[in-house]
Amino acid sequence: MKYLFAAAMLASAVVGFSEAASAAEGCGRGFYRGPYGHCRPMRGAVVVRPAPVYVAPPVVVVPRARVCPYGFRWYAGRCRPF
Repeated sequence: MKYLFAAAMLASAVVGFSEAASAAEGCGRGFYRGPYGHCRPMRGAVVVRPAPVYVAPPVVVVPRARVCPYGFRWYAGRCRPF
């Protein structure tokens, strides 16, 4: 009896998976159902290409020379008198 039950479960699983594979909704291979129920052809394959890689030239930042007037020196982020 348990073998008969196992065979029935296996058969129902096979039937269940075979119906899930028919996703064409009755239109056939390469077609799908449109919004009003008509069969419409599927478009071509979707090709996803990687985006081009742009390499910018390196940017060199040269610090500006600090020039303080006569009698001052650069200290703590600003020109200060001696």
